[in-house]
Amino acid sequence: MARIGLVAHDDKKDELVAWALKNRDTLKRHELWGTGTSGKRVIEGTGLSVTRLLSGPLGGDAQLGAMIAEGRLDALIFFVDPLTAQPHDVDIKALIRLATHYNTLFAVNHASADAILAAVQDS
Repeated sequence: MARIGLVAHDDKKDELVAWALKNRDTLKRHELWGTGTSGKRVIEGTGLSVTRLLSGPLGGDAQLGAMIAEGRLDALIFFVDPLTAQPHDVDIKALIRLATHYNTLFAVNHASADAILAAVQDS
C-alpha cells in the first residue's frame, strides 16, 4: 500500500476528481491524503477515503511537504494549472522543491499520474 498525496489547483480540481474516479478501484487500495478542498472534492466525487489536511493556502501544502520530508508520503499527485498565477506560489514551490529533493514520485498531470499509479501497483 502506497501513501499518496492528492492536490489540485482550483481550475484543475474537476480533472483530479475525474482522474480519481477513473482510477477508483486502484486508489482504494492505497492510503490517500489530500489538501482540504481537493480532498473533499475527491471524497464527494468518488467515495474514496481521503485523510484531509488544511486547505493548500492555509497550510495544507506545507503539511504535505512535511510528510514528504519525514518519509510519510510515497507519491504526490498535484494537478497544476500552469496558466494561472497562484497567490500562495511560494508554498507550492516549497512543496515541489521537497518532492524533488526527497526523490518522491511526483505527478503534475494525467499522464504522469497514470505512470505513478502503475509504478506503485507494481511495487
